[in-house]
Order: sequence, then C-alpha cells, then structure tokens
Amino acid sequence: MNRRILLPVALAVVAAAACSTATPPDGPPPPEMPPESTPAPDATEGVADELLEYYTQTLEWDDCDDSYQCSTLTVPLDYDDPNGADIEIALLRVPATGAEPMGSLVINPGGPGASGIEYARNARNEDVVVSPHVRERFDVVGFDPRGVGTSTSIDCLDDDALDEFVAEHSTAETDDGLTELEASIDRFASACRARSGELLPHIDTANVARDLDVLRAALGDETLYYLGKSYGTFIGAVYADLFPERTGRLVLDGAVDPDLPAEEIALGQAEGFEQSLSAFITWCLDEDCPLGDDEQEARDTLDQLIADTEEEPLPTNDTARPLTPALAFYGIILPLYLPADEGYPVLRMALQSAVEDGDGANLLQLADFYLARNPDGTYRGNQNEAIIAVNCLDRPSDTTVEEARDSASDFDELSPTFGRFMAWAGLTCADWPAESDYDPATLTAAGAEPILVVGTTGDPATPYRWAESLAEQLESAVLLTYDAYVHTAYLSGSDCIDAAVDGYLVDGEVPEDGLVCS
Repeated sequence: MNRRILLPVALAVVAAAACSTATPPDGPPPPEMPPESTPAPDATEGVADELLEYYTQTLEWDDCDDSYQCSTLTVPLDYDDPNGADIEIALLRVPATGAEPMGSLVINPGGPGASGIEYARNARNEDVVVSPHVRERFDVVGFDPRGVGTSTSIDCLDDDALDEFVAEHSTAETDDGLTELEASIDRFASACRARSGELLPHIDTANVARDLDVLRAALGDETLYYLGKSYGTFIGAVYADLFPERTGRLVLDGAVDPDLPAEEIALGQAEGFEQSLSAFITWCLDEDCPLGDDEQEARDTLDQLIADTEEEPLPTNDTARPLTPALAFYGIILPLYLPADEGYPVLRMALQSAVEDGDGANLLQLADFYLARNPDGTYRGNQNEAIIAVNCLDRPSDTTVEEARDSASDFDELSPTFGRFMAWAGLTCADWPAESDYDPATLTAAGAEPILVVGTTGDPATPYRWAESLAEQLESAVLLTYDAYVHTAYLSGSDCIDAAVDGYLVDGEVPEDGLVCS
C-alpha cells in the first residue's frame, strides 16, 4: 500500500468545540461590568520581584463586539529575562448572568492554536461552552495563548502558500516523495524562522501556563478556575504542576497524556479515528450507505476514493482547489469529532457526493471548516501554523526517515484508513528551529485541590486511555468517564456528565472517582 504523507496538521489535537458558530442569541443585555479588574489581594505572594509589575497590573476592559468586554494582558516574552521584551495576550470576557458571580472561569478550546477569544464568544449560546448554571455564577474569560490569533502571534506562510501546504501530499515510499516531503518541511520551518524567529522559542505550553497565572492574578482571583478541552487539558495540567497552590477547580475534558512522545500521540490518534470511522460505518450501513452494503465493501470504497484523489484530485466548486488526499482526510475526520446525530449525516452526504457524483465540494467544505479557511481564501487565525510550532516545542522529535519508515507498518495495522496520513508526521519536528527546556513528561501537581479529568471512551482525537493516564499522574485527580463516540464530554449529550461538571465548578462537589456516564 502506498503511504501518503499528510504534511503539517496530522500532529493536531484539536477541539471540535472550537468550531461552533459565534452568533450571540437574542436576549436581554448583559449586566454592567466594572471597567477594570484589580489584582488579587495576595497576588504577589511568592512571586519573584522582577515579575511583580506583571502580577499587579490592572486590566482595563472595553466594550467590544456586541457587548462583550475585551482587554489585553501584558506578559514577558521570556520569563527568564523579564526585563526584556513584552508581548500581549488578548482577552474577551462574557459577564455572568447572575447578580453575584463567584469570579472568573478561564476557558481554552484546544489546538494548539485554537482561539480562546472566538470560543468565549460562543458562551452566550446556551449549552455550547458552559451551561446556563455556570454562566450565572462565572464571568467566562477566553484568551488567545501566546503565539496564537489576536495575541502576539507567529506567522509563517501567507494564505496562498498555506493553501498549498495543507493540501500537499506525496508518496512516501518513493525517493521523489521523500524529497518533496523534506523540502516542504524545510520551507515551512525556514518561513517560521524568518517571520517569527524571536517569538518561536517562547510559545511552548509551560509559558502559556505562566501567562495563565499572571492572568489569574490580574483578574482578581486567588485561585484559578479553568475549563480546558483537548489540548487545553495540557495547559491546565502544566498549570497545576507549576502552581499547585494556585489551582482551584480545574476541568480537563478530552485529556492529553503529557507523558507520551510525538509518535505515540500520532499512533493514538490514528487508532482513535479508525475506531470512530468504524462506528460511523456501522451507522451508515443502516442509512442507505453510499459506501456499500457491508463493512468491508464500505472500507474498500473509501480506500478507493482516497486512491482516486491521489491519481487525480476530485473537482470541487473551486477550480483552483481540487480535493487532494490531504483535504479528503480533513473532510472525513471533521464530522468524527462531533456527536453522531450531528456529524454522521453530514459525513454521509459528503461521501455520497464524492463517491456517486465524483464531486469533492462537500468534503472540501468540511476540510476548510477544519482548517479555519474562509470562503474568500483567508484563514481565521493562525492555528495551522501554531499547532506545529507549539507541538514541536512541547514534544520535540528527532525522528529520521528510516525510523519513520520502520514505524509506518504500526500505523497501517492500527489504522488502515488514516495511518498512512499520520505515519510521517514526526519528521516535521526533526529539525525545528526552536526548542524548549521544559519537560512535561511527569506531571504530579502535588498539593493541588481535586482536579476533574474527563475522558470519553470513543474519543477519536484524545483516546480514553490518555485520560486514564493523566488521572493517574495528577495526585489529586478524579476521573469522570463518558461512554460515547465524540470528542470531549461536557455538553456533548449526557445530562450525567453535565451535572457532574456543573456541580464541581459551581458547588465544589467532587464526583466519585471512576463515575461512568452514558
């Protein structure tokens, strides 16, 4: 079997929650909010003298975008050199609906590279980001992590070059294919170095967690209340390990295992998406499935579809952008993130158009949604670049071509459909032009208050065993399980999960360790 190389974003740990629309519902205006946030009374306790000015800054909040509140946090580019350059972290606040809020709930939707600003805008839509009960008691605060979105951010490729990069594919078993791969990786790394070289070494997750503690203090909160999904769980876990005494109620939903190297992350995701694909096929076979009449026929049809795009990309409604194997991959996996009743019918329709009509337009539309590409050819944010830059710092790799070739059979065995796309992702970081000195391999968060780790048994992007592993590593963790096929559990269809998370955040009721919901 030819192994096609999916170039950058196969390293992704992406939260589907970040894909929700951001249209605020009609309703009464939000309550008046103070124009500024003052630091927590003991925000400077234990803080190094050279960081005091950051921890004691006052946040000025201005009305923005349909009565949201926006502000900017200033943090040092390099925490080892706080007298050097500063960078800015963009913030958006959605005021609590109740008269007596408990404080702030900081949120992150994942990525790396997804915008917490855009995610927070969705908080006004009922049961999208947090429940009405949580909205009543907390000001929801989203932030774009350093290097991302509207904060001080990296930039590597212009939109046209990014179009080429995300659509690129090759045949890895040929010398020409490997040459193309190595050249593409080198072009991307060189562009990041040229455009963002000063920022590039400082956007790892440990620095994001340090920013989060400055934000906590500036918001006036003595401890951090936090909801992180997918990669956002990694931010929360690192925060708890660095600042256990400042850790309040943390919900880590769709957990990432800090102890895994990049190849194991890719293997786990390949297997997870394959299992979710099997669940989709089972559903599809009862719904006049365009892939065939049984599972083997369905898989053969899907493999043939991908092979056809290799030979000749499928036409779409954009003559300049036919459906390549890489774009087909993104289009297929996006609906697998979602609850079955939302994602499966959409995927079935897109595959029907591709298989029966030779039309790749619907799969391309799904791929563009995954890649945050607008119809006019621009991109919403820089997540396709940031995800590589952050992952290469957090999970560096020195994988060689020979090692990647040796491990490709493992990917094929675990994931006959998707493994071929993900087997070579480790090469992306092999010669990355920046490195971090923080090792997240063993996090314990010793001394932290109880932390709620949530895992979904059929999660395609963050396999359930990662949640089990994180819960074992964090000394105070409690594991909550959702038995379903969907990426992340909270507000994904289980009243049991939602009640447990709400009770923990609002009332401090820690669920029974090992509680399973369906």
